[in-house]
Amino acid sequence: MDATPYRQGHQRAVRSAIQRGPFVAPATSVGLFLPEAREARPPTQRTGDCSVQATRLACAQKKPSFTWKQLSAIAALSLRQFYFRFFPGAIRTEQIIEFLGTLKRQMEKPLLIVWDGAAIHRSRKLNAWLEGLNGHIVAARLPAYAPELSPVEAIWAYLKKHEIANLCINTIGEVGQFARNRLKSMQRRPALINAFWKQAELNF
Repeated sequence: MDATPYRQGHQRAVRSAIQRGPFVAPATSVGLFLPEAREARPPTQRTGDCSVQATRLACAQKKPSFTWKQLSAIAALSLRQFYFRFFPGAIRTEQIIEFLGTLKRQMEKPLLIVWDGAAIHRSRKLNAWLEGLNGHIVAARLPAYAPELSPVEAIWAYLKKHEIANLCINTIGEVGQFARNRLKSMQRRPALINAFWKQAELNF
């Protein structure tokens, strides 16, 4: 996870794959925004996917820059899919724990969370919560500020530059509903998700 603004860190691969070619979830809501069902299609061929017991996730949070009241988003990216949630206001330790807890219940398998070394990821409360899971969620850290290494950064970059660019809406609720719909559309595009991983060039 990282709580810092996105900076340009795209690699040539993601530029060619991505750049061509918001309903606000209440704080008490349960669950994540998952991909919706669609028509069955012939399976696609992928290379480089690891067959392991643990699900590997890159995780990050963002605060989309709007002129309205603050709306924050948090997301986790697996090899084939990403999951997201909106929160009103800023994302703090409690929201991270809530998001990871929901992710753990829905995926029902051990998770390796890869995030940066930001202070919020090193809080005593968060570390105590992770330790209490008996290894069900293990955290690995990237450098303290390395957006170019995080594939989740590409989700926010693509959302802002392509899906909600020049958005003109009156209320933060409408912004949240629109962004939610666009993110769910992005979830259904395997080539886009693959490009998010390629831009980071992480070796899994």
